[in-house]
Amino acid sequence: MRILMIIDGLSGGGAEKVVLTLCQEMSQLGHKIQLLSLRNICQYPLPRGVNYQVLDGLPYASFFKKLKQRSYFADALSHAINVHEQKQGAYDLMFSHLHNTDRIVSQAHFNSIEKIWFCIHGMLSTAYLGHRHALDLWRKKRAITKIYTNKNVISVSNAVAQDLTVGLSIQPSRLVVINNPFQLERILAQAAKKFNLPQSPYIIHVGRFHPHKRHDRLLFAYVKSGIQAKLVLAGCGTVQQINIIQKLAEKLKILDRLIFTGFQINPYPLIKHAKMLVLSSDSEGFGNVLVEALLCGTPVVSTRCPGGPIEILEKSGMGNALTDLNSHALAEKMAEVYRYPPDPIDKKHLNIYDCKNICQQYLRLALRS
Repeated sequence: MRILMIIDGLSGGGAEKVVLTLCQEMSQLGHKIQLLSLRNICQYPLPRGVNYQVLDGLPYASFFKKLKQRSYFADALSHAINVHEQKQGAYDLMFSHLHNTDRIVSQAHFNSIEKIWFCIHGMLSTAYLGHRHALDLWRKKRAITKIYTNKNVISVSNAVAQDLTVGLSIQPSRLVVINNPFQLERILAQAAKKFNLPQSPYIIHVGRFHPHKRHDRLLFAYVKSGIQAKLVLAGCGTVQQINIIQKLAEKLKILDRLIFTGFQINPYPLIKHAKMLVLSSDSEGFGNVLVEALLCGTPVVSTRCPGGPIEILEKSGMGNALTDLNSHALAEKMAEVYRYPPDPIDKKHLNIYDCKNICQQYLRLALRS
């Protein structure tokens, strides 16, 4: 089959990693994959056999603020897809990833529009509506509803699907839940590689520096937990966001106990050798790092936030690792798990996330188009 993946850029996030995993696995299965990026940003190595293209020359930096520029993007995208299909034949499946991409794809015009699936990787109501009020809230909710109503939609967890249909009252044409894919054997192989690890015991948080990840909650909980092991923060972010966390750490007098590693293409040795991985978010569409940590045999603690973490941990028999969304509860759970780490889970529980299984679920969507 000919398959098109569209994304607004390949920065160091979980959804971007999901897209590349899908591209690699589908290519290895013999399908022809076109990966189309709206921005010339790529922090991950590109899989072999995948045709990668960036829409060049577009004024992307400020287009979100101007409707005309968004229309310009949609026209350029439409032209690129139509050229691809005229030269090499129609796509059998097309996938739009991330909300910023969806806003453009929903305005595009091309021949195979009925074959497009919008892949929702996060809790839209939390990410885009949680901080809005009154008229601003109404306008944004209406805009989101317009994008996904009567469209083909994939959600990465049951919670994301419920957020879409109940929280936002959206009625897609078709809605399927497909969890994120993981190359389980490859992750274990990468975790075994040599790495410049901290010499002293440490716990770890893996995720970009963003308000929804709640690094502030993590730092407060870290102090209250009494854990003396160092705290490794692996992830990228704006200078402003990182500075906010560094200043908070300085105020809490723990800056010397934090290790900022930046974005890691291979974070798995760091995860594997950590005493514990902590997820402190307000919401998570799925929660990739929880699956990765459990696979590496690392104990986890997570907030019981809206999204995938509850599903992942309860399915794995690790529901006791969940805690309320406040620093006090998080601190208590961190101290408990650090002092009395649970036995590693049976990795067979994670086979449902194997990329071969997940890719087949994506490919079967061609039968619905």
